Amino acid sequence: MQNKLGILAKRVVVRPHVPWYYRLLIAATCISLLVALSWLMYNAGKKSVIPSKEIIFDAESYRSYDSSTCLQKEKRELCTQTAGLVRQLQINSTLHENLAEQVKTLGEENGQLKEELVFFQHLMSDNNSTNPGVSIHRFEVKQGENPGEYRYTLILVQGGQRPKGFKGNLKFLVTLRQNENKKTVPLTNRSATEFFAVNFKFYQRVEESFQVPADAIVESLQVQLFGKDKTKANLTQTVEPSS
Repeated sequence: MQNKLGILAKRVVVRPHVPWYYRLLIAATCISLLVALSWLMYNAGKKSVIPSKEIIFDAESYRSYDSSTCLQKEKRELCTQTAGLVRQLQINSTLHENLAEQVKTLGEENGQLKEELVFFQHLMSDNNSTNPGVSIHRFEVKQGENPGEYRYTLILVQGGQRPKGFKGNLKFLVTLRQNENKKTVPLTNRSATEFFAVNFKFYQRVEESFQVPADAIVESLQVQLFGKDKTKANLTQTVEPSS
């Protein structure tokens, strides 16, 4: 019987007796802690918020805003940037043109030097077999890039053992056709004379350009070589222009 009562009896919890004023003190302490914690959280949140003066809507600034002025300012900035880019592009284009012209000139000079080197090598190797006296090694005329522009190249050589210096004059005669009319006119130098002075011992290169009317066609160019006497030509050669 005692066993049954012990098994079926309800669970008994023993708590110590706490006076009412202790309970009141504990409650007051908890409330104070909660109030202090709330105050600290409020201050922390207040400090983290952007001050109201920084987010106040400035009505005066809004009234002074002009969309056209803003667009004009942006356009000026874009125009300034565009102008700078255009100037840089023009500079680069000019540099490119100058560089291309220099490359072209250097290429022509390089070809000329190679030609002269081959000529001198040939001249030195065949010096004994070269006929004495002055001769025309090369003579040609080519049409230029511009209308009515022509350019001629003449190479004079003097062979033989220990040749003396040659002093003479050249004369060029241009045969052209214009308006179904054919005529022959002499070229003039910078001194407005028909004779071009030459003075060399082994080798003389003459390269110049001349201009004829745009509607005229050059059919041939003749060169005459004179010694001291300008009345009789020692050498004469005529060539047709090539493109």
